Amino acid sequence: MTYTSPLLSLPGAVPGGAPDEAVAAHYGDPFREQRVLASGQAVVDLSHRGVVTVTGPDRLSWLNTLSSQLLLDLAPGRSSETLLLSVQGRIDFSVRVVDDGATAWLIVEGGEAPGLTAWLQRMKFMLRVEIADVSADWAVVGSLTPVPAFASATVWVDPWPGVGTGGFPYSVVAEEAHPGRERPWFEYLIPQDSLLEAVTGLEGFTPAGMMAAEALRIAAWRPRVGFETDDKTIPHELDLMRTAVHLAKGCYKGQETVARVHNLGHPPRRLVFLHLDGSQHTLPARGSGIVLDGRTVGRVTSVAHHWEMGPIALGVVKRSVDPAAQLTVQDSDEEYPAAQEIIVAPDAGQVVGRATGFLKGPR
Repeated sequence: MTYTSPLLSLPGAVPGGAPDEAVAAHYGDPFREQRVLASGQAVVDLSHRGVVTVTGPDRLSWLNTLSSQLLLDLAPGRSSETLLLSVQGRIDFSVRVVDDGATAWLIVEGGEAPGLTAWLQRMKFMLRVEIADVSADWAVVGSLTPVPAFASATVWVDPWPGVGTGGFPYSVVAEEAHPGRERPWFEYLIPQDSLLEAVTGLEGFTPAGMMAAEALRIAAWRPRVGFETDDKTIPHELDLMRTAVHLAKGCYKGQETVARVHNLGHPPRRLVFLHLDGSQHTLPARGSGIVLDGRTVGRVTSVAHHWEMGPIALGVVKRSVDPAAQLTVQDSDEEYPAAQEIIVAPDAGQVVGRATGFLKGPR
């Protein structure tokens, strides 16, 4: 059965575009919703997210052996982010993790829960773990500030843009100056059957749509699976080494690629932030080509109209693209001049023997 959020019944609700068509793009005033969300007075319906639970005494040690993050000592209530990689180090699943002392809650993009559940079941072997897709029973609600009415709910707190223990920043911007600092992010797990009542009954918070949430995510340089990723993406390209990878943990699938690129090589592509020319009063489609001197050097991965900055985007380009070059986004017959802002440094990687360059070493 196709899921449709009960919050789409609210006045003014307009469904989002794929893959967010199950929830509201906005409730009648997307720019106002951005401002209210940015001020910490709105919540976002993310009930189309997938939710998978792992229970049993071996859950954390087992997840630790499978993933890129150190999860052995994940304390109850503490949040983490991890990746499940292919043998080639490419991202298969990006998982938000929070453990409540008895259950590890895994939050993924909508539609990914069945695949993740099946993947985990194949890796179960004889360990004392039980895996369940509980997406039909639990909804996710996002906010930029803690929601007092949800104080008893399980909550995942986004570690972005902090640099976790064992992590490494690939951005040229210091952590304290990172634009992600303006977007703290909380994701609450709410019983699906009480979602409408829980959100409409909040005091001091109003609903905001995915257009508002996406604009603030893009401005925070926060990658999203299915948008910034494709079947070739490795974590280095998106600056996910800072929050989703522990460089000193034990063996896991894909670790060889992660270590080799980090220590000896360079990621072939890099994430960029784009300020788009707004004179057309339109936005390029996601997937539009990024062009330099007549050659396509990348693609737009996320695009939005920000209430303060105007049209903005994230894109993935070849590492060799001059970071000072003026780029053009090509969408059919429309061209959008684009000024790039470096997210992942052009010389990211090759940490062994590093002396100078865009990328600074760890503090």
